[in-house]
Amino acid sequence: MATAQQIKKGYIDYVLTHDEKPKSVYSFTKKLKISEPEFYEFYASFESIEKVVWAELTIETIDTLQQQEVWNEYSSRDKILAFFYSYVEVLKRQRSFVLYTIRSSRNGFSTPDVLSGVKPIFEHFAEEIINEGLESGELAERRFISKKYKDAVWLQFAFIVKFWMNDESADFEKTDEAIEKGINVTFDLFQHSPIDNLLEYGKFLSRNSRFKEKMGL
Repeated sequence: MATAQQIKKGYIDYVLTHDEKPKSVYSFTKKLKISEPEFYEFYASFESIEKVVWAELTIETIDTLQQQEVWNEYSSRDKILAFFYSYVEVLKRQRSFVLYTIRSSRNGFSTPDVLSGVKPIFEHFAEEIINEGLESGELAERRFISKKYKDAVWLQFAFIVKFWMNDESADFEKTDEAIEKGINVTFDLFQHSPIDNLLEYGKFLSRNSRFKEKMGL
């Protein structure tokens, strides 16, 4: 009886050996010495295997971080930084395969299709962290805009993965630099700024119309 792990491992081995997908599910299952129906018990297609691999790598990274004793002591910014530093380390273990999946995947509106399963996992993770930052006051609560913070972090996800794919520096040092600079800039924008103070001041004045009249405003 075939297992999901056996099929996934067989597919990864085939892709890395031949640098292409098997010609058909039939030929692939024959090579694995399992029946075609056994394949479909676990996966709908070869593409679904690739999406599962990406999802598993993402979940593994999140679970490992959340089990660390220091995790709850991190700020929102530090949690997102920790995720990306850890994520590229996890991706490195299967670099040849993940590069293949990205390069062979169709591009969606902004990210490759193979990452479609990762997006809801990561966005849920990022949204929880962002909400913690909003509640603690670390991040600025902005009407309509703060709900989009997770979208900005997802754009960083797509950028960092693409940067890592093309990084030729030793031990991917430039990717670490890209993570640091990109996430810090993003979270700087999420935090309170002089513009927020100006907006709050404007709200204060609008709520105090009598004061405005006395001041001739």
